[in-house]
Amino acid sequence: MYPASFNYLRASSVREAISMIGDNEDAKFIAGGHSLVPLMKLRLATPSTLIDIGRLSELSYVREDGGQIAIGALTRHRDLEISPVLNAKAPIIAKVAGQVGDPSVRHKGTIGGSIAHGDGASDLPAAALALDAVFVAEGPSGRREIKSTDFHKGFLETALEPNEVLVEIRIPSNIKSWSFQKFNRRAQDWAIVGVAAVKNGSTRVALINMGSIPLRAAGTESAIQSGASLKEAASQADLGLDPPGDLNATVEFRRHLARVLVGRALEELD
Repeated sequence: MYPASFNYLRASSVREAISMIGDNEDAKFIAGGHSLVPLMKLRLATPSTLIDIGRLSELSYVREDGGQIAIGALTRHRDLEISPVLNAKAPIIAKVAGQVGDPSVRHKGTIGGSIAHGDGASDLPAAALALDAVFVAEGPSGRREIKSTDFHKGFLETALEPNEVLVEIRIPSNIKSWSFQKFNRRAQDWAIVGVAAVKNGSTRVALINMGSIPLRAAGTESAIQSGASLKEAASQADLGLDPPGDLNATVEFRRHLARVLVGRALEELD
């Protein structure tokens, strides 16, 4: 299918992009386009205007900043995968980025696009959630920070205002103990279930495709804090969650996968 007709604008700076979108709630920012364009082809998204920010080099970087790592929202997945800073200081992000789609997707798709899209089946938003990342948004009134725990509101719905653009992701540095587990049919497929786990003072476990948004395995985290064994903590991975059932997996199969993959992740952390 073909998308509905739309206007196309290309921004030369972040400020210009924000000015272009104005109060038009039907307009959308686009960079790599791997999330938005398929929805447009299916007529599930029909923006009146696309504002292309894909060439804003000012938003493509990975650097250490005040004990954290700052990642520009337009940093491509491939650049995350090979980043010396990430591989040394927060390798879970490099690992996750290296498993997104196929080489074509990784050379075009951006971390900001993946996070701002707001899909609970995406890998990088869950990794950011496990890291307690902070997202920096810029709008007409300037910049503001949004905690990853407050960012995802519902399926394809985030805390970003229509006239805001995600400009930066900030994550902790020196992450030594981490695990990423993913079960899918083929290497380039979406995860049927995935797990991103980080041990950095406390243990945080985020789940992929166990709900409409990226979710923390609160039952597992609570069990660990209470001194439960790894096996017992893993058995609580799906506690209180409502995973989807679809052609790829039943609800119970997803629950089972979550418990198994969380168990593997916790063993790798320990």
